Amino acid sequence: MRGHLILLGLIFLSSLPVIIVFIWFRLAKYQVSPYRFLIVLLAGATALFPALFLQDLLAFSIQSGRWALFYEHFIQIALTEELSRFLVLLVYFWISNRVSKNESERLTSAKAISYASAIGLIAGLGFALMETAVYAASDFNVWLLRILAAIVHGACGSRIGAAAIMIRSKPFQAIVNILTATAIHGIYNMLLNMYGFSTLVAAILIAVSALITAILTIIGRRNVDSTNPTNHEETSSEP
Repeated sequence: MRGHLILLGLIFLSSLPVIIVFIWFRLAKYQVSPYRFLIVLLAGATALFPALFLQDLLAFSIQSGRWALFYEHFIQIALTEELSRFLVLLVYFWISNRVSKNESERLTSAKAISYASAIGLIAGLGFALMETAVYAASDFNVWLLRILAAIVHGACGSRIGAAAIMIRSKPFQAIVNILTATAIHGIYNMLLNMYGFSTLVAAILIAVSALITAILTIIGRRNVDSTNPTNHEETSSEP
Protein backbone atom coordinates (compact mmCIF):
# COMPACT_ATOMS: atom_id res chain seq x y z
CA MET A 1 0.00 0.00 0.00
CA ARG A 2 2.81 2.38 0.91
CA GLY A 3 4.49 1.65 -2.43
CA HIS A 4 1.34 2.62 -4.33
CA LEU A 5 1.07 5.88 -2.36
CA ILE A 6 4.69 6.74 -3.17
CA LEU A 7 4.09 6.01 -6.85
CA LEU A 8 1.01 8.25 -6.85
CA GLY A 9 3.07 10.95 -5.14
CA LEU A 10 5.76 10.69 -7.82
CA ILE A 11 3.18 10.95 -10.59
CA PHE A 12 1.67 13.98 -8.85
CA LEU A 13 5.09 15.65 -8.71
CA SER A 14 5.54 15.05 -12.45
CA SER A 15 2.02 16.41 -13.02
CA LEU A 16 2.78 19.79 -11.45
CA PRO A 17 4.45 21.19 -14.60
CA VAL A 18 1.50 19.86 -16.64
CA ILE A 19 -0.98 21.68 -14.40
CA ILE A 20 1.06 24.90 -14.53
CA VAL A 21 1.34 24.82 -18.33
CA PHE A 22 -2.39 24.05 -18.68
CA ILE A 23 -3.30 27.06 -16.50
CA TRP A 24 -0.83 29.24 -18.41
CA PHE A 25 -2.31 28.27 -21.78
CA ARG A 26 -5.87 28.89 -20.56
CA LEU A 27 -5.05 32.30 -19.06
CA ALA A 28 -3.06 33.34 -22.15
CA LYS A 29 -5.90 32.07 -24.38
CA TYR A 30 -3.69 29.87 -26.53
CA GLN A 31 -5.56 28.01 -29.24
CA VAL A 32 -5.16 24.69 -27.44
CA SER A 33 -8.45 23.42 -26.04
CA PRO A 34 -8.55 21.10 -22.98
CA TYR A 35 -9.49 18.25 -25.34
CA ARG A 36 -6.48 18.90 -27.60
CA PHE A 37 -4.22 19.37 -24.58
CA LEU A 38 -5.18 15.90 -23.34
CA ILE A 39 -4.72 14.31 -26.78
CA VAL A 40 -1.22 15.79 -27.15
CA LEU A 41 -0.34 14.75 -23.58
CA LEU A 42 -1.32 11.16 -24.40
CA ALA A 43 0.55 11.31 -27.73
CA GLY A 44 3.68 12.42 -25.89
CA ALA A 45 3.28 9.57 -23.43
CA THR A 46 3.12 6.99 -26.22
CA ALA A 47 6.50 8.21 -27.52
CA LEU A 48 8.13 6.40 -24.59
CA PHE A 49 7.43 2.98 -26.12
CA PRO A 50 9.27 3.41 -29.45
CA ALA A 51 12.07 5.04 -27.44
CA LEU A 52 12.36 1.95 -25.23
CA PHE A 53 12.40 -0.25 -28.33
CA LEU A 54 15.19 1.81 -29.92
CA GLN A 55 17.17 1.81 -26.68
CA ASP A 56 17.05 -1.99 -26.54
CA LEU A 57 18.03 -2.10 -30.21
CA LEU A 58 21.05 0.11 -29.54
CA ALA A 59 22.15 -1.62 -26.33
CA PHE A 60 25.71 -2.18 -27.50
CA SER A 61 28.65 -2.68 -25.18
CA ILE A 62 31.41 -0.10 -25.71
CA GLN A 63 34.67 -0.60 -23.83
CA SER A 64 36.15 2.93 -23.95
CA GLY A 65 35.07 4.94 -20.88
CA ARG A 66 34.45 8.33 -22.49
CA TRP A 67 32.92 6.94 -25.65
CA ALA A 68 30.76 4.59 -23.62
CA LEU A 69 29.39 7.52 -21.57
CA PHE A 70 28.79 9.60 -24.70
CA TYR A 71 27.08 6.74 -26.49
CA GLU A 72 24.85 5.85 -23.54
CA HIS A 73 23.71 9.35 -22.61
CA PHE A 74 23.63 11.09 -25.99
CA ILE A 75 22.81 8.30 -28.46
CA GLN A 76 21.13 5.42 -26.65
CA ILE A 77 19.02 7.63 -24.36
CA ALA A 78 18.77 11.25 -25.52
CA LEU A 79 18.71 10.75 -29.30
CA THR A 80 16.30 7.81 -29.21
CA GLU A 81 13.85 9.68 -26.98
CA GLU A 82 13.99 12.87 -29.06
CA LEU A 83 13.59 10.96 -32.33
CA SER A 84 10.63 9.05 -30.90
CA ARG A 85 9.04 12.33 -29.85
CA PHE A 86 9.75 13.77 -33.28
CA LEU A 87 8.08 10.84 -35.07
CA VAL A 88 5.01 10.96 -32.82
CA LEU A 89 4.63 14.71 -33.36
CA LEU A 90 5.05 14.28 -37.11
CA VAL A 91 2.13 11.84 -37.06
CA TYR A 92 0.11 14.15 -34.83
CA PHE A 93 0.55 17.18 -37.12
CA TRP A 94 -0.12 15.05 -40.21
CA ILE A 95 -3.41 13.79 -38.78
CA SER A 96 -4.43 17.18 -37.41
CA ASN A 97 -3.73 18.84 -40.73
CA ARG A 98 -6.20 16.49 -42.43
CA VAL A 99 -9.04 16.34 -39.93
CA SER A 100 -9.21 20.06 -39.10
CA LYS A 101 -9.44 22.88 -41.64
CA ASN A 102 -8.64 25.36 -38.88
CA GLU A 103 -5.51 23.38 -38.01
CA SER A 104 -4.41 23.42 -41.65
CA GLU A 105 -4.75 27.19 -41.80
CA ARG A 106 -2.80 27.63 -38.57
CA LEU A 107 0.08 25.43 -39.63
CA THR A 108 0.68 27.58 -42.70
CA SER A 109 0.49 30.86 -40.76
CA ALA A 110 3.25 32.85 -39.07
CA LYS A 111 2.17 31.37 -35.73
CA ALA A 112 3.15 27.85 -36.78
CA ILE A 113 6.45 27.65 -34.88
CA SER A 114 4.98 29.12 -31.69
CA TYR A 115 2.03 26.74 -31.87
CA ALA A 116 4.21 23.70 -32.67
CA SER A 117 6.59 24.59 -29.83
CA ALA A 118 3.64 24.75 -27.43
CA ILE A 119 2.38 21.38 -28.67
CA GLY A 120 5.88 19.92 -28.27
CA LEU A 121 6.07 21.26 -24.72
CA ILE A 122 2.84 19.44 -23.83
CA ALA A 123 4.03 16.24 -25.53
CA GLY A 124 7.30 16.38 -23.60
CA LEU A 125 5.42 16.65 -20.31
CA GLY A 126 3.28 13.67 -21.33
CA PHE A 127 6.46 11.69 -22.01
CA ALA A 128 7.77 12.60 -18.55
CA LEU A 129 4.55 11.41 -16.90
CA MET A 130 4.73 8.03 -18.59
CA GLU A 131 8.45 7.73 -17.82
CA THR A 132 7.70 8.39 -14.15
CA ALA A 133 5.04 5.66 -14.08
CA VAL A 134 7.44 3.16 -15.70
CA TYR A 135 10.74 3.89 -13.94
CA ALA A 136 9.49 5.04 -10.54
CA ALA A 137 7.50 1.83 -10.16
CA SER A 138 10.80 -0.05 -9.95
CA ASP A 139 12.92 2.60 -8.21
CA PHE A 140 11.29 4.95 -5.72
CA ASN A 141 14.63 6.67 -5.04
CA VAL A 142 14.23 8.76 -8.20
CA TRP A 143 11.45 10.94 -6.73
CA LEU A 144 13.73 13.99 -6.29
CA LEU A 145 14.43 14.02 -10.02
CA ARG A 146 10.85 13.78 -11.30
CA ILE A 147 10.13 17.50 -11.58
CA LEU A 148 13.55 18.09 -13.13
CA ALA A 149 12.91 15.33 -15.66
CA ALA A 150 9.54 16.87 -16.56
CA ILE A 151 11.21 20.24 -17.09
CA VAL A 152 13.88 18.77 -19.37
CA HIS A 153 11.41 16.71 -21.40
CA GLY A 154 9.12 19.73 -21.77
CA ALA A 155 11.96 22.01 -22.88
CA CYS A 156 13.33 19.47 -25.35
CA GLY A 157 9.83 18.58 -26.54
CA SER A 158 9.20 22.23 -27.39
CA ARG A 159 12.22 22.24 -29.70
CA ILE A 160 11.16 18.92 -31.24
CA GLY A 161 7.65 20.27 -31.86
CA ALA A 162 9.12 23.19 -33.80
CA ALA A 163 11.34 20.76 -35.72
CA ALA A 164 8.37 18.60 -36.67
CA ILE A 165 6.56 21.56 -38.21
CA MET A 166 9.68 22.91 -39.99
CA ILE A 167 11.08 19.66 -41.39
CA ARG A 168 9.66 20.21 -44.89
CA SER A 169 10.03 23.97 -45.26
CA LYS A 170 13.22 24.49 -43.21
CA PRO A 171 14.94 21.09 -42.90
CA PHE A 172 18.30 22.50 -41.79
CA GLN A 173 16.73 24.48 -38.93
CA ALA A 174 14.64 21.44 -37.99
CA ILE A 175 17.76 19.25 -37.75
CA VAL A 176 19.49 21.93 -35.63
CA ASN A 177 16.50 21.87 -33.26
CA ILE A 178 16.67 18.07 -32.98
CA LEU A 179 20.41 18.15 -32.30
CA THR A 180 19.99 20.98 -29.76
CA ALA A 181 17.30 19.03 -27.89
CA THR A 182 19.52 15.92 -27.95
CA ALA A 183 22.51 17.88 -26.64
CA ILE A 184 20.51 19.43 -23.78
CA HIS A 185 19.05 16.04 -22.88
CA GLY A 186 22.41 14.24 -23.09
CA ILE A 187 24.32 16.81 -21.02
CA TYR A 188 21.58 16.76 -18.38
CA ASN A 189 21.68 12.95 -18.18
CA MET A 190 25.47 12.89 -17.96
CA LEU A 191 25.59 15.48 -15.18
CA LEU A 192 23.06 13.56 -13.10
CA ASN A 193 25.20 10.44 -13.34
CA MET A 194 28.29 12.20 -11.99
CA TYR A 195 26.84 12.17 -8.45
CA GLY A 196 27.95 15.45 -6.91
CA PHE A 197 26.36 18.61 -5.54
CA SER A 198 28.00 20.87 -8.14
CA THR A 199 26.94 18.63 -11.03
CA LEU A 200 23.38 18.49 -9.64
CA VAL A 201 23.28 22.30 -9.52
CA ALA A 202 24.60 22.40 -13.10
CA ALA A 203 21.90 19.94 -14.20
CA ILE A 204 19.22 22.10 -12.55
CA LEU A 205 20.56 25.23 -14.25
CA ILE A 206 20.55 23.50 -17.65
CA ALA A 207 17.00 22.23 -17.16
CA VAL A 208 15.64 25.60 -16.02
CA SER A 209 17.47 27.65 -18.66
CA ALA A 210 16.33 25.27 -21.42
CA LEU A 211 12.72 25.62 -20.24
CA ILE A 212 12.98 29.41 -20.03
CA THR A 213 14.28 29.68 -23.60
CA ALA A 214 11.50 27.35 -24.79
CA ILE A 215 8.87 29.52 -23.06
CA LEU A 216 10.41 32.70 -24.49
CA THR A 217 10.25 31.14 -27.96
CA ILE A 218 6.56 30.36 -27.54
CA ILE A 219 5.70 33.77 -26.09
CA GLY A 220 8.04 35.80 -28.28
CA ARG A 221 6.93 34.40 -31.63
CA ARG A 222 3.29 34.62 -30.60
CA ASN A 223 3.62 38.26 -29.51
CA VAL A 224 5.55 39.26 -32.64
CA ASP A 225 2.93 37.60 -34.78
CA SER A 226 0.10 39.33 -32.89
CA THR A 227 1.42 42.69 -34.10
CA ASN A 228 0.96 41.56 -37.71
CA PRO A 229 -2.43 42.91 -38.87
CA THR A 230 -2.82 40.06 -41.36
CA ASN A 231 -3.15 37.60 -38.45
CA HIS A 232 -5.66 39.46 -36.29
CA GLU A 233 -8.57 37.80 -38.00
CA GLU A 234 -7.50 34.29 -36.96
CA THR A 235 -10.04 32.58 -34.76
CA SER A 236 -10.18 29.19 -33.11
CA SER A 237 -12.82 26.60 -33.83
CA GLU A 238 -11.32 23.77 -31.75
CA PRO A 239 -13.63 21.50 -29.84
